[in-house]
Amino acid sequence: MRKNIILGNSKTGERLYLTSKNTRNTPEKLKLLKYSPKLKKKILFTEVK
Repeated sequence: MRKNIILGNSKTGERLYLTSKNTRNTPEKLKLLKYSPKLKKKILFTEVK
């Protein structure tokens, strides 16, 4: 049931974080606040694939 997904940011082009989610409970795209080393602050990362 759980799928591996990549979290990316469109503003900086970073794809840093790999996580998993249960597609049955959360069918929409996942959005999380994560740290960006380029900007040196927390920004919103969304599910890429």
